[in-house]
Amino acid sequence: MVISGPSGTGKTSICEALLKRLPGAVWSVSATTRPMRPGDVNGQTYEFISQEEFEHRRETGDFLETAEYCGHLYGTPRRPVEEAVRQGKFVILEIEVKGGAQVAQKMPESVRIFVLPPNRESLRARLEGRRTEAQAQLRRRLAEADGEIAFARDSGAYNHFVVNDILEETIEEVEQIILKEHAHA
Repeated sequence: MVISGPSGTGKTSICEALLKRLPGAVWSVSATTRPMRPGDVNGQTYEFISQEEFEHRRETGDFLETAEYCGHLYGTPRRPVEEAVRQGKFVILEIEVKGGAQVAQKMPESVRIFVLPPNRESLRARLEGRRTEAQAQLRRRLAEADGEIAFARDSGAYNHFVVNDILEETIEEVEQIILKEHAHA
């Protein structure tokens, strides 16, 4: 299951709820070159690695998908995902939009959901509420969000779009999408 969307749309909250609600659901921990933030836990939030290690692992085919976002590299380690799928588990990948498109090509059977903000103003407010980034970074994330939304709509990589206005309702909607898709698989 791929969950994508602009920064600040509630993807992490949705994914955390799905982990609790879906039996057999597991989190796919992405690797990244971005610096740790307060509250991050290496190996849980992300696997924090150097640029050199990331490049080496990408060259050896260790990643299911890779992407650059706001100057940092992100990738989904292939082996843990494939192993969990073989065991019949729901694997939740919270990844950026171009990574989601790569997964759509490599695993067309995957469920790919793009989370949208109710509007641009609410997205700005959510990002500002985090208090984790400078204004320049905030402006960059908002510009990135516009591009991500356009790419998701135009690429055909996402089979579902969900607007996250009221979190609990959105979680329920995403859960129902996943259960319906799983029943048809």
